[in-house]
Amino acid sequence: MSGIAGEGCEVLIPFNERRPLEEIERSIIKKYRKNIWSKFIKAINDYKLVEEGDKIAVAISGGKDSMLMAKLFQELQRHGKFKFELEYIVMDPGYHPDVKKLMEDNCSYLNIPIKIYDSGIFEVIDKIAKDYPCYMCARMRRGALYSRAKELGCNKLALGHHFNDVIETTMLNVLYTGNFKTMMPKLHANNFEGIQLIRPMYYIEETHIQRFTQSSGIFPLNCACMVAAKKIGNKRYEIKDMIAKLKENFKDVDKSIFKAAENVNMNSILGWEKDGEKYSFLDVYED
Repeated sequence: MSGIAGEGCEVLIPFNERRPLEEIERSIIKKYRKNIWSKFIKAINDYKLVEEGDKIAVAISGGKDSMLMAKLFQELQRHGKFKFELEYIVMDPGYHPDVKKLMEDNCSYLNIPIKIYDSGIFEVIDKIAKDYPCYMCARMRRGALYSRAKELGCNKLALGHHFNDVIETTMLNVLYTGNFKTMMPKLHANNFEGIQLIRPMYYIEETHIQRFTQSSGIFPLNCACMVAAKKIGNKRYEIKDMIAKLKENFKDVDKSIFKAAENVNMNSILGWEKDGEKYSFLDVYED
């Protein structure tokens, strides 16, 4: 099997160049220690993402990010200082059979024991989405994953969002919605009591994930969404291109965007929102 696997797939290296599993796992700790493993551990420690006794549902989409996240969790479970449980869940939104087969082959080769369940989300989105289906699709996927995690008795749901997702989300909010809001490393689920969402790849830059995937010879899935392919383009890609162009003249602009969410000066903003309540600087001006 080589070259294709259905629409929505991002083909990088033929299967016959796929690296041995032991070599792939070793590279995470050795070759990619600085740019992947250490940043994974730093996020977990900085934000207390994994704790003793956790049962974590690791959401697998078949893309490069979630497959690497699964392997990182396996290494953490193998070498970590405390015990926790893992469930690897795949929510099938309506993949093309070839795409689904590719994902199953990848996970089998990488020794990721996935549990697949159907949701039919693509079909629903095709009926209700208008110009931009991605937001609705993401919300429905998130709800389906939370529900499955709760059924399995998990207290945390891990998603594979990385450093670039964080800064792109920040800029999307600034430029298109007129607010300053970033993607948080963890948060409590609104409608699923007792479950937290965690993002352990928060510090890992996408370019290193791509290099790991390419050097491993893995076929990652891309979005695989037939609905989005028929709609108007995705604004996130525009933001990604914009940041790449800014980096040509401002080398660390991506890091500055990331840091901005850590360094908000409350004395120099016009207003803010907390727990659904909006405030103006005038509310505390005289104080």
